Amino acid sequence: MDVNTVVKIAGIGILVAVACQVLTRAGRDDQASLVNLAGIIVVLMLLVEKIGNLFASIKSIFGF
Repeated sequence: MDVNTVVKIAGIGILVAVACQVLTRAGRDDQASLVNLAGIIVVLMLLVEKIGNLFASIKSIFGF
């Protein structure tokens, strides 16, 4: 995995954590949950290509 991908994931994690804390302190727990879910979805979308490459590599190694 590339270092840039790790930095992007860490940055998204920090932003989501701060936003969730601010929304929770403001009494908007529902919106904090939605922000948390949106952060997870964004990170998974970043990782879909990497996971696909991993499965392709495993497939080529074992000759399937």
